[in-house]
Amino acid sequence: MFDGRWRNHLDAATRPVGSTLRRTGLTADHLTAIGLIGAVATAVAVATGHLFVGLVLLIASALPDLLDGAVAKASGTASPRGAFFDSVADRVTDSLVLCGIGWFLASDRGGHWPLLAMGVLGTSTLISYQRAKAEGLGYAAKGGLMERAERIVALCFGLAFPVLLVPVLWLMLALTSFTAVQRFVKVWGQAEAIKATRPERTPRVARSAWSMRSARDRDRDGDRDESRWRTAWQARLERRAPRPRHRADGGGRWRRRAGTRP
Repeated sequence: MFDGRWRNHLDAATRPVGSTLRRTGLTADHLTAIGLIGAVATAVAVATGHLFVGLVLLIASALPDLLDGAVAKASGTASPRGAFFDSVADRVTDSLVLCGIGWFLASDRGGHWPLLAMGVLGTSTLISYQRAKAEGLGYAAKGGLMERAERIVALCFGLAFPVLLVPVLWLMLALTSFTAVQRFVKVWGQAEAIKATRPERTPRVARSAWSMRSARDRDRDGDRDESRWRTAWQARLERRAPRPRHRADGGGRWRRRAGTRP
């Protein structure tokens, strides 16, 4: 939802900041790395029960992630490598923060409550995978009620009011699951629309019958060729067979003549 409605306004607001940061020598990769370090600090603070400190660190780690794209565009260094690094860093950040929350719930409440944070992490990873896979196949899968920006805002709200942390996680789980369904339906509709515009193919039954008939023809032709080859080979052997120099009764006739000689 954030990418579709307010992304252009946010890019326009961060463009001057990106130009200023570019003059300081900072690159987009530097900002992404700073955001990762901030995510590690946030996870440690939340896991140890310092939720307000975790809130401040989460906001501090989200700012570099917000500005790295503006710096890359201002410096003309935007590339697929940088986009890959940024995407991986976002997944690592989400995992660290939610694992920190799960650790806190295990220490504070015990029981199965850490599974709530793990469920939010699983559904968040699913919707991120849906977008990456769909774009790799040529479809568009952006949008939904609970994208990454909305998840960060909800986590900040939960950390600011610890008594509402568990209800916020339940709400995030429901909305991220609904977002996963939204993206699946969106990509499925695009695939069906493309399939409807393609020409119809030959039915499978007709192709099978044609293949069987072709196989029978090949077998019949193969039998004919084998029969011709066998006949030619036998004729060749007969031509090469040695012929007798004398008639079959030559030896007997010589013996009779030798017996009549005085």
